[in-house]
Amino acid sequence: MNLGTILYVEDDENDVFIMQYALKKALIVHVLKVLTDGAQAIRYLGGEGQFSNREQYPMPFLVLLDLKLPKESGFNVLKWIRARPSIHTLQVVVLSSSNHPDDIHRAHALGANAYLTKPPTPVGLIEMAGSLKFLDR
Repeated sequence: MNLGTILYVEDDENDVFIMQYALKKALIVHVLKVLTDGAQAIRYLGGEGQFSNREQYPMPFLVLLDLKLPKESGFNVLKWIRARPSIHTLQVVVLSSSNHPDDIHRAHALGANAYLTKPPTPVGLIEMAGSLKFLDR
């Protein structure tokens, strides 16, 4: 049974660990694929190179996207997604530690479905992960 895939693009190991824990605690049972830079995310979503095997690297129904990433920023990844007709409707939630109004405005202007500021505590992240259930497919 395909539970659906969530792609989490985050370069901070601690945030990845906490998110994995938070999703488990929030009873979100989808497969979580983690990438650590924006260039990897673009290759994954484009099915390029090692990511061409869609059985091993399925197209996600949701992307959780950090903004401050190595190689390609989250803004560039979001812009790339929205420019591709085959995936331009993919749900993208920006998940950033920045609550700067310019970042929030830019993310929405580029087509983010939502912008969530990372809570400073694991408990807050668990609660936030629970709110992602509204995006469940």
